[in-house]
Amino acid sequence: MDVPEWVNSLPTVNASLNGLATVLLAVGYVLIRSGRVTAHKWTMLGSFAVSIVFLGCYLVYHYYIGSKKFAGTGAVRTVYLLILVTHIILAAAVPFLASITIYRGLMGQWEKHRRIARITWPIWMYVSVTGVIIYFMLYHWYGTLP
Repeated sequence: MDVPEWVNSLPTVNASLNGLATVLLAVGYVLIRSGRVTAHKWTMLGSFAVSIVFLGCYLVYHYYIGSKKFAGTGAVRTVYLLILVTHIILAAAVPFLASITIYRGLMGQWEKHRRIARITWPIWMYVSVTGVIIYFMLYHWYGTLP
């Protein structure tokens, strides 16, 4: 299959989107803790939108390229695999958790929103941060970009 040249830039795009989602999640947390509900709402919706764009880019990249083998060995490979496995498992939950959390917030179900947000936010933050770490481990620290 011919791979369009722009597909090779998607790992960097994906890491940038994960980084942006991380920043928006952190800002959203600070905003709600300071009582700025409307700003929090729009920031969190922005983070969700960024995550959706990430997912689209991620799927396109893996459709064309498939998986990339990690080049590190020894203890760093074990660390990488631990990060990767936890990232994948938790990443599968984020769309569901985030959708429920957002729905409850938009519907004004404040107590239910708060309860699930206390679960969703740290998982979503972990997935966003580890996505960037995985990118650097795969493409910069122990490998190269395509």
